[in-house]
Amino acid sequence: MIEKHWDKHKLFELVRSKLGGRMLIIVSNREPYMHALSDGRIEWHRPVGGLTEALDPVMRASGGTWIAQGAGDADRKVVDSQGRVGVPPDKPEYTLRRVWLTEKDIAGFYLGFANSALWPLCHITFMPPVFSGDDWKSYQRVNDTFARAVLHEINGRKAVVLVQDYHFALLSQYLKEKDPNLIVGQFWHIPWPPYEVFRTCPWHKEIIEGMLGNDLLSFHTSSFCRNFVESCERSVGAGAKDRKKAVGYRDKTTCVEPFPISVDFDAISAQAGTGTVEKEMVNLRREYNLDGKIIGLGMDRLDYTKGIPEKLLALDGLLQDYPQYRGKVVFIEAGMPSRTEITAYQDVRHKIDDLTNRINGAHGDGSYRPVVAINRQLSPDTAIALRRLAHFCVVSSLHDGMNLVAKEYVAARSDGDGVLILSRFTGAAEELKDALLINPYDTGEFTCKIKEAIEMPEKERRRRMKNMRQVVADNNIYRWGADMLSRLIEIAEG
Repeated sequence: MIEKHWDKHKLFELVRSKLGGRMLIIVSNREPYMHALSDGRIEWHRPVGGLTEALDPVMRASGGTWIAQGAGDADRKVVDSQGRVGVPPDKPEYTLRRVWLTEKDIAGFYLGFANSALWPLCHITFMPPVFSGDDWKSYQRVNDTFARAVLHEINGRKAVVLVQDYHFALLSQYLKEKDPNLIVGQFWHIPWPPYEVFRTCPWHKEIIEGMLGNDLLSFHTSSFCRNFVESCERSVGAGAKDRKKAVGYRDKTTCVEPFPISVDFDAISAQAGTGTVEKEMVNLRREYNLDGKIIGLGMDRLDYTKGIPEKLLALDGLLQDYPQYRGKVVFIEAGMPSRTEITAYQDVRHKIDDLTNRINGAHGDGSYRPVVAINRQLSPDTAIALRRLAHFCVVSSLHDGMNLVAKEYVAARSDGDGVLILSRFTGAAEELKDALLINPYDTGEFTCKIKEAIEMPEKERRRRMKNMRQVVADNNIYRWGADMLSRLIEIAEG
């Protein structure tokens, strides 16, 4: 792209010119807006998650229809007869089409195959995947349900479809079988493992064939792309093309290219400097007794891939080895419960609670708690206020596709200060070279990096943060949307 700085208006202009009258459809499991009942009234909110946070600005810029599962207890009350509602609810800019799943569907498709099989399979964190034949059938059935919803929305018109993530590995193939003229791309938001790992899935061939229904398949990094191409070669005998940037299979070519996703830098940075965020910072300091403290921050879903226990062990090491920081360092772990029906998630929640209690018992006293856990839905102002307050932010994923928390922290530091401690095993580590990079499994190194972050001179902090802010500003979510949509349409028309 020749544009240096992308924004909503430039993306809007590009999408309108590139689409050429085609519809734009985004498909994801999680919806970008949810309606819920509160004291008998219908209220709406944005579910927490990197995917919806990243794609909402793209859809606002381009219009079109977002198809997703309706999960709010008031979702049905606000839609029309076809399950459609305008969003954002306070100022509609595009259409949300909700798909309704049964409890059996959710148990087999979402909690089962997607998150008990594919999620641990793709994240190499030594958590064994669970492969169930019934879950696989449910996964196939729900992918077909979404395919029919997409085709119903398109209704024979020309369209570009952007499929999101690991919930829909089969969807693109189903769409192409019904309408070969559709332009279909998919962004896989999580890692793609080496073939030797991936082949342990009993249905690895069917998954590969489903994903090769795409015209463009995108991952965060080049290494994930290489892993996928090798999986295609060895799983179904597909042929690598164009220096392994494409795969040929059954007279069809799928381009496989990296498009690292990002955040709305300008919006986050601007909000970080508002009076409401400044006021919330004052409230948080008072609520958690933070005045005069060195504040660390973690913002994670309570997921075993996020390295939260490893983070707490490193903090424990700091307070043990450097007792001068007892009473001075407060670490806030803002962790939202996730997939609580799955045993592995329950186990990591218990481990985090136990470690938090042990650290607070060993290093705290009546008025001082070194670890503060916030396990509730955060408003946008509160989330940004926490990022502004934090002297350092820790992203310690054991394996991650990108991790937008790292980029959100950088975008929120409109004051130019702060230190990012970042796992080497995230996609973000390939872009944010001025972070303090860690191996979260190496507790000793991790502890030393926290100490380095605390003691880093202001001039060095600001130098590093300035560089990282420039990276995120230049490669924002609008550039991602522009690059991916342009490439998809170029491929389809080429």
